[in-house]
This record gives sequence, structure tokens and C-alpha cells, in this order.
Amino acid sequence: MSFKGALTDVLRYRNAYTLALSASMGSILFGWDTGLMGGILTLNSFQQYFGINKLSASAQANFNGNIVSVMQAGCIFGALLTSWASSRFGRKRSLIASGVIYIIGSMIQSVAGLGSSQAVALRVLYFSRVFAGIGVGMVSALAPSYISECMPKHIRGRCTGLVQFSDNIGMMLSFWVNYSASINIPYSDMQWRMPFIVQLAPGVLFVLLMILQPESPRWLVEQERYDEAARTLAYVVRTSVDDKAVLLTLDEIKADFIGKQRTSLVTQFRMMGESRQIALRCLIPSILTFFQQWTGTNAINYFSPQIFSALGITGTASGLFATGIYGLVKVVAVGLTLAFAVESWGRKMCLFVGAIGQGLTMLWIGGFGAIHPQSTVVPASYVSIIAVYLYAVFYCIGWGPLPWVVASEVAPNHVRAAALTVAVSINWLFSFMISRLTPVMLEKITYGTFLLFGVCCMIMTAWTYFLLPETKGYALEDIKYLFEKDVIVRSLEDAPGGRVFLRGKRATPVEDIRGGADIQDSSDSSRKGDEECIEVSDFQI
Repeated sequence: MSFKGALTDVLRYRNAYTLALSASMGSILFGWDTGLMGGILTLNSFQQYFGINKLSASAQANFNGNIVSVMQAGCIFGALLTSWASSRFGRKRSLIASGVIYIIGSMIQSVAGLGSSQAVALRVLYFSRVFAGIGVGMVSALAPSYISECMPKHIRGRCTGLVQFSDNIGMMLSFWVNYSASINIPYSDMQWRMPFIVQLAPGVLFVLLMILQPESPRWLVEQERYDEAARTLAYVVRTSVDDKAVLLTLDEIKADFIGKQRTSLVTQFRMMGESRQIALRCLIPSILTFFQQWTGTNAINYFSPQIFSALGITGTASGLFATGIYGLVKVVAVGLTLAFAVESWGRKMCLFVGAIGQGLTMLWIGGFGAIHPQSTVVPASYVSIIAVYLYAVFYCIGWGPLPWVVASEVAPNHVRAAALTVAVSINWLFSFMISRLTPVMLEKITYGTFLLFGVCCMIMTAWTYFLLPETKGYALEDIKYLFEKDVIVRSLEDAPGGRVFLRGKRATPVEDIRGGADIQDSSDSSRKGDEECIEVSDFQI
């Protein structure tokens, strides 16, 4: 799509984009903390205040892993809470609650240590990060599904991808806040408190924006509040509730929920295995979020100052500046991807290209570390620094925004809350594990850390190529037909050059599968109607 076409699209569907931007503001919360904590750990004022500078190198690595990963621990609990909360209270109110929890946690982080001993201050900091993590975990699970459930199909991928775009904006802003604090605020505890205080702003803005947005139409249908669902559908496409497209979409959502209304969380988890097709669709989101963490992105996000230092960029301010550039590169890359690639290339191609690029750059960084373990600068050092930035570009092309897009599309409507709760919990579990282990791995196996992530990226490339069908251009209610039969054949048909492996074999077109299902449904309805007539006649007799 051209720039003019994209701008016209945004103006036409401005209500939809406003809703998506409001919900995706919640992802700024996680992105902000991701960039924030890694930079704060490098500030001498923070290290002295909490006594970190007196620890051994091994103890410092353990502390860094602990203080970063405790937030992921809170995120796991938040994600697990999400399914029950969103099913019981709705997506909108749960999102607002997640923002409030994050604001409270951030306020406690900002005042940690005031009027207390060093040991108590550290315990308060740990607690506040876990508490804020509960809010972040909730919003990370809710925002993609809320946006996906509200969007028209032809802009759904771009709008859901705004979640990752906002994540990167939050990360970039926090990088520059850390850099500004390091050079503009005198050496004192305010130098590290100020970044914590500033992170309150996106939390407050997120809550205020979400108050103005409507509830998810699919949740409203599940609650049998059909008039409100129609108003939401009409709002996002800026038309009347009597519009034929609105009524058709509402009927499709109703049909998808027939016999599945008001299912409890426990029932949803049971229903995730009710058929091979449903089980596969529930498994794919978890595979995507598992793979996303094993790209190694959080290893660089949290510990980029230390990584740049190992590549020859010395000094706290210089490392934070290089990290700020890294954040800027990610924002530009993911913005261009969402504007021009996700709806033209498709989900599969973006994931495929992103995985190859990430794998090659990680393998280069690891290979350079093996050949040149010293921190002295040589010509290849500059290539490695560029490789870090290229890694960011490829991550933003594929495995940054796209897992959330595909996960929210593939998850079945009637068990969406449960499927995405499992997926996000797995994401946070491995985010916790990787952020906890990365500083230890960087100390113990050094370059092996990057080689491990590079190999994982190559495994993701193969999985995407052979096992993931393209979901672009399908209504949420039609995506189920992609997994009815011939999944591997369909995946290879959608892969670049994949038809070479098929030897003329082709998957059944979705239109044919849907047509057969419609005929079957009509037959079943007719038979059921006949039976009901017979029952009524018998009763009357």
C-alpha cells in the first residue's frame, strides 16, 4: 500500500484506529519497563544506593537477573488472571483495571527507599515490580484480543500490530529518559528515581483513553447484549447500526457462539481440546509466544548497555546513547512494517523473513564474540554493532508484532480468553526465565548466548515455512476453515517456493470448505425444524 493509500485508510477508519491506539497504549507500559530497568542498572547512583557496587561480578549478575525478572513473575500471575476477569467483567473494564494496578506499582517503585534502610528499600522495590507486573501481564493478554475482536478484517493485522509498535515506542522513550537522566541529573537518588516517576505518565494516559472506548462486540454477543454489539461494530467502521455489513457481521458472530454462550473459564479450557482443529488453533498462539522469547529479543532489550560495552562502546552515557539509537531503529522498523508489509506481504512472509534475518545476525554476533573475545575495537566490531541494529529491524518485521496478530486471529472465538491466557502466560514464563538467565549466560558462556538464540531463530524459520498457513484477508469466523484439513499442504502453498515440495497436490479451497459447512448446517437446521414440527404435532394431538 502506498503512503497516500495508507493515509486515506486511516482517515476512513479513524474510529477503529483510535480504538486500536488507545488499547495498544497499554503495551507502552511493558516496553517502558523493558528499556527502563536495563538502563537504571548501569547508573552508579542506583548501584550505590542499593549497595550493588559492593557485590562480586557473579553476585551482580544474579541481582540484575532477579530485579528484571521479578516483574515477569508478576506478569505471569496477571496473565493467568486475565481469562477470568475478561470473561466476567469484559475486555474494557479489565484493561482499565490493569492500568490502575500498573500505576500503583509504579508509584511504589518511585518512592522505594524513602525513610527506610537499604534492605527494606530493596524489598519494597522487588514487591512493587511484581505488583506492577500483574497489570502489565493483564494488558499484554487483553490488548491484542480486544483490538482483534473490534477490527474490520482488512485492517485487523495492522491494528493488532500496533500493540508491538507501542511496546517499541515505550522502550525507545525509556532508553532516552535513562540517557537524559545520566547526563542531565546530578549524581543523587533522584537520578534513578526520575525514570520511575516518568513511567507514570503512559499509565495514566492509557486509563483515560480506554474510558472513552466501547466494549468488545464479541464479548457483548457472548453476553447476549446484541444492540450494544451492533453499536460497537457500527462505531469502528463509522456507519449506522442498520448497515447491512454490520448486521451480517453480527449474525456471523452470533452463529459462531451458538451453543457456546457464557462458558466458564474451566469449561473454556476443557473445550480447547474438543476437536483436532480447535486444539491446533489453541496451540499455535502458545507456540508463537514461546518462539518470540527465544529470538533473544529481551536479552538485548534488558541488557543492551552491557552488550554494547562488550562490543567496544565504553562509558555509561555512551552505552545508553547506543541503546537509545537501538530503540529508535525498532520504532521506525515496526512502524514501516505495520504501514506497508503486514497487510501486503502477509503474516507468514513477515515471520519467515524476520526469523531468517534474526538468526543470521545473532549467529554473526556470536561468531564475532568467539573469534574476538576482547572488548577492544577492531573493524569487525563496527559490523557487529550494525548487526545488533539489523537484528532489531528483522525482529520488527516479523517476530515483534506478528505473533500477537496471528495469535489473536487464530484463537477460536468461544475459547479466545482461555487460549490467549495460556499463550501470554507462556510468553511471560519464558520472558522471566530468559531475563533471569541472560546476565548469567553473558558472564558464563558469553558468545554462546547469541549462538543459542541464532539456532532458535533458524528453527522458527522452518516451523513458519512448513506449518503455518497464511491468515491475511480472512474474517475471524472463517479462519477455522484453514485448519479443517490439509494444514501442511496449505502452509506450503502460502510459503515462497513451497509448491515445489507438493508435486501438484493442492489444499481444498476455503470457499469450498465453507460452502460444504453451510450446506451441512442448512440440512441440520431443516432436519431439526422437521423434528420440532413433529414434536409440536404430537403434543397437539
